[in-house]
Amino acid sequence: MGFPIIGETFGYFKPHGFYELSPILKKKMLRYGPLFRTNILGVKTVVSTDMDVNMDILRHENKFFSLSYPDGLVKPLGKDSLFFKTGNIHKHIKHISMRLLGSENLKQKIIKDMDRVTQEHLSLKANQERFDVKDAVSSLIISHLTPKVISNLKPETQSKLMKNFNAFSFDWFRASYTLSALRGLYNTLWACREGMQLMKDIYARRKTSREKYDDFLETTLDELEKEGSLVNEDVIVSLIFTLCCITQDTTSKATCMALKFVSENPKVLAELKREHEAILASREDKEGGVTWEEYRHKMTFTNMVTSLLLSSKAMGAGYTIPAGWIVMVIPSVVHLDPEIYENPFEFNPWRWEGKELRSGSKTFMVFGAGIRQCAGSEFARLQISIFLHHLVTTYDFSLSKDCEVVRVPGALFPNGIYMNISKCSKVT
Repeated sequence: MGFPIIGETFGYFKPHGFYELSPILKKKMLRYGPLFRTNILGVKTVVSTDMDVNMDILRHENKFFSLSYPDGLVKPLGKDSLFFKTGNIHKHIKHISMRLLGSENLKQKIIKDMDRVTQEHLSLKANQERFDVKDAVSSLIISHLTPKVISNLKPETQSKLMKNFNAFSFDWFRASYTLSALRGLYNTLWACREGMQLMKDIYARRKTSREKYDDFLETTLDELEKEGSLVNEDVIVSLIFTLCCITQDTTSKATCMALKFVSENPKVLAELKREHEAILASREDKEGGVTWEEYRHKMTFTNMVTSLLLSSKAMGAGYTIPAGWIVMVIPSVVHLDPEIYENPFEFNPWRWEGKELRSGSKTFMVFGAGIRQCAGSEFARLQISIFLHHLVTTYDFSLSKDCEVVRVPGALFPNGIYMNISKCSKVT
């Protein structure tokens, strides 16, 4: 169980190489098997790396298990966040979330602007010597998503809100073993506090004016007015702020990983170029952007690449059991099991060829499972796919040599991911 009070927290958050299991997990698994107990962040914890146990836990939330997170994670987002709700309220809030991030809305309202803004941001970055990929992707996501969430903001208000979205990060939690994480925690708490207050003011003005807009804020107002609604204003404000924050933070990190590992694997890059240049060649409207049909039916290899990245990035959740203990589910260990996947630490997108990658299974749990399956999974896939499409068909690119990815236990970039891009000498 480790030291008194702190248990094995420092060991759990100790950075280690991306192409290896956490040393403390590996040691525990070799000694005790896929189920063992420990103390993390002062909480008595049962850790599960077993695929069958993990799936059973995730499928039986609210029946045998109830969701719980450490207090340090709850504080920035607040108790009204979607992530901390359970039962019918969680189900209802997730249903509302899908009105923004679900496939139908992505297809009808988001993909066109996502494509346009991604092109514009890459074009601007081509004129810079080098740029931070995470910051660039975070900014472009917030640029096209914010107007879909709240469409009638004054420029100065929108700028302030976008600044708060961009300032949010989970890096402080992933690196909570260091003093530098305190600065990250402070910035995140500041962004949440100021952003939530700004959202409350925006919400109050919209509710008072009762002007109608075709955006997500209008959708949530309609939900509040329904008889017997399970949500209140605090929950809705938290939902809007949380969705924007989490979406930009997680998707930008996954995009960074995509660029690092694609750039280090010429065979993968060549296949990506082949697939996306074929899409350009078959497109009737040469000036048109990426379509939903192209994304869902012509980006087969791209989907395999994003699935590989996300499978190595997946994190766990905690579930409360009697006597105040926590069960921590860690799906990523299953993805790295050599008995399930041959050479699991090799960057090999072809391992997913011919497999179902969207619904998930007990051996492939990149977006969770059961009622906790991520509401933004399709959004993340779409954004990464569009970014890769324009990058590999329009630009030559290279990453800084000091790019590094470590696990603590989630993916972290200690030196950032910096990239140079320039227009291809010949664009197909």
